[in-house]
Amino acid sequence: MPAQPSSVPPADLLPVQRRATVAYRVARVLLLPALHALFRLEVSGPDRIPGEGAFIVIANHLNWLDSFAVLAAFKAEPRIHFLGDPTILQQRRAQWFIVRSVGGYIPVDKHRHGDPRLYQHVDRCLQRGGVVALYPEGNYGLKEGELLPFRPGFAHFAINNAVPVVPVGLSGTKELWWRKRIGVRIGAPIHPGGLEVPALVELGRARVSELLELPQPPRGPQLFRRRLTSLF
Repeated sequence: MPAQPSSVPPADLLPVQRRATVAYRVARVLLLPALHALFRLEVSGPDRIPGEGAFIVIANHLNWLDSFAVLAAFKAEPRIHFLGDPTILQQRRAQWFIVRSVGGYIPVDKHRHGDPRLYQHVDRCLQRGGVVALYPEGNYGLKEGELLPFRPGFAHFAINNAVPVVPVGLSGTKELWWRKRIGVRIGAPIHPGGLEVPALVELGRARVSELLELPQPPRGPQLFRRRLTSLF
């Protein structure tokens, strides 16, 4: 069977960095007010974000809003880079433009499991002082307040680069409507020193689980629910 063509660019062509680009700052100025106009975004624990050095962000994954909520909760610098499959993102033109301009990305080639180039991209980003954000579940979770099993990639990245892992719990993003409350809870950094990969995976999942909120019954009108839930 012929090998699948790779959609991942060489490491030296991937624009990863700690500093925020002009496009990044402009996009944040335009997008963050729109995000706050659509939803009631409540962030807790921003003081737990490391003040210096690179780190990894892990969060649960429920819907398209998750990445925008993470970007809104963290400062412009150090710049956040999301892991993502560019072949899928390129089919969602608006989301693809925003991801490239605002948050940056590190491509994941779904045809090459254990691709060493992925580790090269992540290592290069972290060594430059950037932030890598990923969803260890690998797919959208089935329900609010629950987690799928975590994949171990984030633990390898953290241990290999000796950088902390910042857990984030997202709530309210599975079903969306106008002015719905969206919770972003940031946990204390997990330092990987002395931990093996399985232990760090288990600890990371436990910390994210602690940050999740129990789903609440909806109250009031749910305006534009279908449209906003499936916007991207």
